[in-house]
Amino acid sequence: MEQTLFEKYGGFSAISRIVLSLYDRFLDDDDIGPFFDDVELPKLIDHQTKFISAIMGGPATFSDTHIERAHVHLIINDLHFDKLKELVDETLTEFSIAREDIETVLAAFEERRPLIVRTANVD
Repeated sequence: MEQTLFEKYGGFSAISRIVLSLYDRFLDDDDIGPFFDDVELPKLIDHQTKFISAIMGGPATFSDTHIERAHVHLIINDLHFDKLKELVDETLTEFSIAREDIETVLAAFEERRPLIVRTANVD
């Protein structure tokens, strides 16, 4: 049986370190940072750790409905989403994730673009 990316890179503890570093980048970014004002960061970081673990083949799962519902109140455009992917790429590179594995993770993010990007608030 082939090893998952989740297993290859050390499981939840390693993914958790990556996500913490990723959120440091998010919070420092002028375009992305404001989305995290007034948010319960520990809970969000926990969810993001599970999400990234899931897309890397780990045991956590996230439905498209859950992802869409979590973002429906935000006005996130393509430039924001592109910046997020850029920061994910930088962070994974910093943690010595192989380029082809980074591309796999970025493709999983890209698949979810339609669930997250919207130009107007849709309730």
